[in-house]
Amino acid sequence: MRRAGLRALMGALALIAVSGPAGSTDIPLDQRRSGYADLGRDTKTMQDDDTSNPATLWVQDGETLWNQKAGAAGKACADCHGDATASMKGVAARYPAFDIARKGPVDLEQRVNMCRTGQQKAPPLANESRELLALTAYLGRQSRGLPIDQSDTRLTPAIEAGRKLFTQRMGQINLSCAQCHDDNWGKQLSSSLVPQGHPTGYPIYRLEWQNLGSLQRRLRNCMIGMRAEPYDYGAPESVALETYLMWRARGLNLETPAVRP
Repeated sequence: MRRAGLRALMGALALIAVSGPAGSTDIPLDQRRSGYADLGRDTKTMQDDDTSNPATLWVQDGETLWNQKAGAAGKACADCHGDATASMKGVAARYPAFDIARKGPVDLEQRVNMCRTGQQKAPPLANESRELLALTAYLGRQSRGLPIDQSDTRLTPAIEAGRKLFTQRMGQINLSCAQCHDDNWGKQLSSSLVPQGHPTGYPIYRLEWQNLGSLQRRLRNCMIGMRAEPYDYGAPESVALETYLMWRARGLNLETPAVRP
């Protein structure tokens, strides 16, 4: 981003921080919409056509990894779970999910690595690595078109913790997530339209990144933009915020892998 554009963006963020209300109101369920609705025609076409969607390359890699034996156990994901098109249908739409052993939510990336270390006896995959993104994109693809479901009541404490983080002002700009995505969605922020911020398509291919990325990468980007210290990947705060955002998007259809500007 050019320096003048960055200054304009910082000024717009500061204006929202000053003028936005301290408390935010949830967007009514019947007014919630995916960011897909605000995309330009070319970007929608790119997302809708698997032959044009760059994320398809990761999905294909994920299918290969699903069937590839790994680790000291010499097991593939398919050895336990079988055909992902059947066994994984609807799974990504329910993540983060409650884990009994951890007594709290785990996100899809954590679940993949728990299977790797526990079942395959293989090293965990690094956050934002091509392999981890490929597997989560492949898993998410099996739930494309299905509604997001965060109805497990055991997730309530995490949802409430995530809500608190979402509405909490942070960083040098003293801005909360909610001030943009609850209070000012549909308005212009510099030259960009403010979306409602629903995580309907992660991991997504962002044209800005020229790469696939996870929801937590996007959250860290936002925090850095607010000049706040970003949470670590997999940190309890990151997973709680992800859990709340998925609950906030409940009922919207999963689009994985989505394309965004």
